[in-house]
Amino acid sequence: MLVQFSKYQGTGNDFILLNNLDGAYDELTVDQISYLCDRRFGIGADGVIKVNSSTESSFEVDYYNPDGSKSFCGNGARCAVAFAKTLGLDVTNTTFNAFDGLHSASLTLDDVSLAMSDVEEIEHMDMDYLLYTGSPHYVRFVESLHHSDIVSVGKYIRYSDRFQADGVNVNLVEVTGENKLEVLTYERGVEDETLSCGTGVTAVSMSYAYKEDLMGLQTIDIKVKGGNLKVAFNQVSKGVFKEVRLIGPAKFVFLGEINV
Repeated sequence: MLVQFSKYQGTGNDFILLNNLDGAYDELTVDQISYLCDRRFGIGADGVIKVNSSTESSFEVDYYNPDGSKSFCGNGARCAVAFAKTLGLDVTNTTFNAFDGLHSASLTLDDVSLAMSDVEEIEHMDMDYLLYTGSPHYVRFVESLHHSDIVSVGKYIRYSDRFQADGVNVNLVEVTGENKLEVLTYERGVEDETLSCGTGVTAVSMSYAYKEDLMGLQTIDIKVKGGNLKVAFNQVSKGVFKEVRLIGPAKFVFLGEINV
């Protein structure tokens, strides 16, 4: 199969985008997806996204991790919105279906602002936090990221008895100022550190607001290895988050084709 693709990245989180509006890539297998994501033998990416047609919204964001598993990906969805514009879809203000339901988004010159799902439950685990923002995220605050080994910590938590079967994403967080955070993320499915994770920074921001009792409308600035993101939300009551938006760049990298 000849696959024609576009490569995009959102703060260093990189994705292979496929125009599947006509169903051309419906039969893409797990092995083929893993091959496309392989950084030595394939194209190399943190995930594959098929932009599908939808009867319920403007389009569907069909996201796959490198191991073929499915989830919602915030940075991937933002890149998919930018890609959808090149397919002739109006994404100035749009809605799309994804793994966790319906989302809205808007594209400006520099950024994609993406509506994330509401969160109504945070599990407080000693000094750590667990919540679902389209994917499950484990959040741990540390004094300094400089001395933190995210891969070792991530693997230890992700493959612990509780999370081994379904996996969990792991985030280490340093508070660098008022409403300013720096984050390292280990992603399940990738099974390694990624330069950025949209659902991860969303989970981190909510955990910070929960921990610091920041109620009402908030905007949190996040620094990741691949750049900078913002997360805005309204904590309407303790642990209940509404009007959640992930905001940041989505950049085209290159076009290509490959036989799989």
